[in-house]
Amino acid sequence: MARRLRFDGWILGAGTASGTRVVVGHWPRSPLGPLSDVMVQRPDGARLLLAPTREAADFIAATYAFDEVRLVPVAVHRPDPRTWAVDAGPLRLRVTTGHRPPLGWLLRVVPPLLARTPAWVGLLDRPARLLTGLRTTGSAGNGRTEWYGVQDLHVVTALTASWDGEPLGALAAVRPPVTFGFGSVPPRPSLARVTTTVQLP
Repeated sequence: MARRLRFDGWILGAGTASGTRVVVGHWPRSPLGPLSDVMVQRPDGARLLLAPTREAADFIAATYAFDEVRLVPVAVHRPDPRTWAVDAGPLRLRVTTGHRPPLGWLLRVVPPLLARTPAWVGLLDRPARLLTGLRTTGSAGNGRTEWYGVQDLHVVTALTASWDGEPLGALAAVRPPVTFGFGSVPPRPSLARVTTTVQLP
């Protein structure tokens, strides 16, 4: 029988004026233990995974598409409820989150237990594509299927980021969209509370 694995936490997506786009996954609860990872797409389109362990790197790289994978320490700190600080190999990132947009308020209405279930997430896929251009479920790498059960959303209001010590520029939209897999993040930089379910073949 197919096996389903659940990752519960947050996804942060942001662009920079340099054209580098960053997607941070922070998973306090996962089958691999507490875990954070960073997906980076450079201005030339190159896709890079920064992962803290070989086990995490292998699992994520088997689910999404990358041109390079690096094993580096990935640390996510929250010095206060609105601030996220990420240190991951060459990347230094500090983000401030702000208000909850209308979609975030709508997501909050759904009971969390329901919002996390693949059946509910599957029902939302078509409306999500029509309203936002994003998908909530689809086929991932190596015959896997994924469901993104989003439960809350906040906008990102400020960012400072550097790569190997070089500033990446001011906060910008996530454009063009990242191409790690069927799913994406909104064009507007944001932080989503999400439960990701991955079904293995």
